[in-house]
Amino acid sequence: MTQSIIILIFALLLPMKLLASSKSVPYEMPRTQVVPLIQADTERMYQLVIQLPENYSAQKQHPVLYYTDMTWHIEMLASAAYFLMEDAILVGISWQTNMPDPIKRDVGAHASRFRDYSFAPSTKPENQAKYQFGGANAHIDFIRNQVKPYIAQHYRVKPGSESYFGYSMGGLFGAYTLLIQPDTFDNYLLGSPSVWRLAQLLEVPTQRTPKTKTNVYLSHGSQEEKLSPHIKGLFNFLKAQNNPQLHVELAEIDGTHQTAAPLTGVRAIKWLAERTAQGATR
Repeated sequence: MTQSIIILIFALLLPMKLLASSKSVPYEMPRTQVVPLIQADTERMYQLVIQLPENYSAQKQHPVLYYTDMTWHIEMLASAAYFLMEDAILVGISWQTNMPDPIKRDVGAHASRFRDYSFAPSTKPENQAKYQFGGANAHIDFIRNQVKPYIAQHYRVKPGSESYFGYSMGGLFGAYTLLIQPDTFDNYLLGSPSVWRLAQLLEVPTQRTPKTKTNVYLSHGSQEEKLSPHIKGLFNFLKAQNNPQLHVELAEIDGTHQTAAPLTGVRAIKWLAERTAQGATR
């Protein structure tokens, strides 16, 4: 009887011992790699998180979706693309990874987005000194001159099928890119872009209009009462260009600025997939 009890206790404790001795390991997303890049003429370090589709082939050309705020959007966009754009390569662009420790502790790992996604300095000296607003031009150059060439060199990119997704300040960055360097991407997916200073955005001196087919998906949350009028103003401005090369659509997503974000990602990818299937991209 005593031996049986000992065996039973051992059997019960063994799984607990195995569980206690096991070590957790980070989960790695399939077909995903991280590539570090240093911005030219600076010491700013970024990461590209590149996800290949299941059917990726070096003998086949693939559309590419670039997106900012990589940490916040990677799961949402990867899931949507898996079901809706199975051929797409996803390229997430991280925040600056080597920001000074004081600002990282004070603001967070995303501190560089305030500089990289904004096109104008702050009118408040203390905010400007802290966040360095107005670095969008340098970030556009980084994407055009380093990020996109790296992807084109290492992967089979389908011509006319390079897209950008940005939300909130990422959407503002996309809108600014569209206005000053529209040929950076073929499709712009701009979810609830933070175009609070719309008049200033529309008066940028280097503003250009697309010369080749460019598609724009604008959206706002149904409960974004303060921001929505500015987004609608941007939509009206783009439509008023009467440029046959520029196709613009405006969508309203149920929710606030925060709660509309996940559905915005899905709706934007669905819209892009449909445009691509129709051969609407240039």
